[in-house]
Amino acid sequence: MREATLAELADKGFAGLTVEAVAARSGVHKTTVYRRWRNAAGLAADALDLASTEPWPIPDTGTIAGDLRAITALVSTGFLDATDGPTARALVVAAVRDPIASDALRGFLVGRLVDAGSVVERAVERGELPPGTDGVEVVRAAVAPLYYRLFITNEPVGDAVSTRAADAAVVAARAGVFVTDDG
Repeated sequence: MREATLAELADKGFAGLTVEAVAARSGVHKTTVYRRWRNAAGLAADALDLASTEPWPIPDTGTIAGDLRAITALVSTGFLDATDGPTARALVVAAVRDPIASDALRGFLVGRLVDAGSVVERAVERGELPPGTDGVEVVRAAVAPLYYRLFITNEPVGDAVSTRAADAAVVAARAGVFVTDDG
């Protein structure tokens, strides 16, 4: 079912995602799909829930700047990729339009942020960043400009933008902006 959902999202976007089309693509009767997922948002949420269990390549370049640049490059290329990009963008659109999909996207992104926060932990251990630096917040600061450009202002996101976003997060992290009170 997940493959059919992702294929429909890639072909038609969230606005064109229907239980009937997913059922037809899967070779099952639509009542089977309705019984378990109820609607298109449920299908999208399930696809996100399953994606959250898949491994994500966390870079280890040896520097926080290199790691954050690699993360921002992964995010931007993921949304711009000719094959996977339409599906990734459709899942964000689903989250904007439906609370069930929104909860699923939030869970997916929080998991990715926590995983990626390990680059900050390593940077603290190497002495590149102050103790108590919140890894999730550093990574969030690095990728947020990309999401803003992609989904709010519809501006291009390329290598220069991704690098600048990562570098700005590094400067802020080194200045102690993301040190938590309990750190």
